[in-house]
Amino acid sequence: MSLPLEGLAAIVTGAGRGLGRTEALELARLGAAVVVNDYGQPGRDGSGAASATPAEEVAAEIRGAGGRALAHTGDVSDREGARELVDLAIGEFGKLDILVNNAGILRDRMVFSMSEDEWDSVIRVHLKGHFNTTHFASAHWRARSKAANGPVYGRIVNTSSEAFLAGSAGQPNYAAAKGGIVGLTTSTALALAKYGATANVICPRARTRMTEDVFHGFDVPDQGLDPLAPEHVAPLVGYLASPAATHVNGQLLVVHGGMVAVVERPRVAAKFDTKQDAFTYDELDALLGPYYAQRPPGETFAAAEVLGLKHT
Repeated sequence: MSLPLEGLAAIVTGAGRGLGRTEALELARLGAAVVVNDYGQPGRDGSGAASATPAEEVAAEIRGAGGRALAHTGDVSDREGARELVDLAIGEFGKLDILVNNAGILRDRMVFSMSEDEWDSVIRVHLKGHFNTTHFASAHWRARSKAANGPVYGRIVNTSSEAFLAGSAGQPNYAAAKGGIVGLTTSTALALAKYGATANVICPRARTRMTEDVFHGFDVPDQGLDPLAPEHVAPLVGYLASPAATHVNGQLLVVHGGMVAVVERPRVAAKFDTKQDAFTYDELDALLGPYYAQRPPGETFAAAEVLGLKHT
């Protein structure tokens, strides 16, 4: 019996450790040939010398299990590095079918203390990194579709965060980047639909090097799979990358601990119309003042309320 991703070629960025590693292994298990990308810097803040070891070890693990894989150690936040990554997949496997964007760093600070570099670096790696690979992958699918005069196979799975949904006081750069990734994904989904490709975004909750502070104190259970294990996330990525998810496009899904939640796009909670030609200060105060006074303090997006999300 054939595997769901057999004959397909994938890229997973940030795949040397944590979520990306688990996702790369899952795609390979499902039959995909995988380019394992990781810049290999040891610090979760993007510090330290780049190393080929993390990406090469994961690629070797896939090959050892009988799969096809090669390593790429370039920086996806660099435009030429992203171009090289996509070209490598196409050159090695003849095409690219799946792109999973996962690479990222953290430089946490309260907004009033954050430096320009702390802001720029996180936006660059997360948001620009997602854009760079998406740009070259989508250009590849568009060209193939025009040559074939019809739709082609293409899947993008991007990585956002519950920090975008529920806020995160010490992560204004990270939350902004993750919100931007959602906007990038929905825009890409609309642009690529005519060519047969899809783009979706996940908000995973998992115990990794990036989240070691967030989940400090949440003990790993003595028996059974850790509810915060990345292995809870990888199957959803495999599904979204598969032919079975043809009709799933432009969606945001939260995933962790055996739970997948489909998040609706924001809806209007209340609407007020002026009784005059234009609102006045007093009229707005009379309408909005009572409305917000009756809402619980700190109330945020309905999705966050329903899911009981914590800042991750």
